[in-house]
Amino acid sequence: MLKKICSLLLASLVISSSFAQKAKPVSSTLPKPKLVVGIVVDQMRYDYLYRFYNKYSEGGFKRLMRDGFNCRNNHYDYVPTVTAAGHAAIFTGSSPALDGIVGNEWFNQQTGKTIYCVEDSSVATVGSSTKAGLMSPKNLLVSTITDQLKIANNHQSKTIGIALKDRGAILPAGHTANGAYWFDSKDGSWITSSFYMKELPQWVKDFNGQKFPQKYMVKGWNTLLPLDQYTESTADDMPFEGKLPGEEKPVFPHELLARPGVNLLEVIRTTPFGNTLTKDLL
Repeated sequence: MLKKICSLLLASLVISSSFAQKAKPVSSTLPKPKLVVGIVVDQMRYDYLYRFYNKYSEGGFKRLMRDGFNCRNNHYDYVPTVTAAGHAAIFTGSSPALDGIVGNEWFNQQTGKTIYCVEDSSVATVGSSTKAGLMSPKNLLVSTITDQLKIANNHQSKTIGIALKDRGAILPAGHTANGAYWFDSKDGSWITSSFYMKELPQWVKDFNGQKFPQKYMVKGWNTLLPLDQYTESTADDMPFEGKLPGEEKPVFPHELLARPGVNLLEVIRTTPFGNTLTKDLL
């Protein structure tokens, strides 16, 4: 019986080997993409792809779903699923227990202090006089796909991270990024850190000089379509909705008027103009 089993195993190995020899090798001459863009939409649940499908443009989400890959059976194997942990997980393929980004902030038992995910007191702000630029990826303990891309190309490729929030720009861009830029709502400028450079590039200075945040806020925030066409959404005024500073009700249109004690440049983060600013800087 043992001889028969050995013979069967040997035969299966021979057959497997013959199939392996006949398999076509994977081509190593596939063209490399000149540009890879990673986009993370905070708080966008998977079902929103279908819930609001009829509101999307043909060249946006519909194109991605039609011509791209749609992964439909995924799950997060960690909690909490906060922004920083998500950015790190997406771009490292790791989990918070390994990549070190266990939250937006956490308590350090060794120092007895709370740590912000990308804080770094050893660097300086570049682009403004505030402390909003004292940031770097030093708390990220593993490499990102962007880091690996640079390594694979002998550091000839370029990586840039852009986001309203510092953590959204810094963590995806990784340790070897050429730059990372985020929005400083103290003065409405896009800034960076001395971890990346000593001075803002001229194109960022020129962009800041155009004062787009102030121009957008004057327009106010209204709906793109008539309210009765938003059949996929709940009513405009619901008890669980938060109000913008100075408002009596959380309803459209939002006038975004200047009020004492209210920094409208901070409020812009909670409006679509924040996304527009991010796109404009690109």
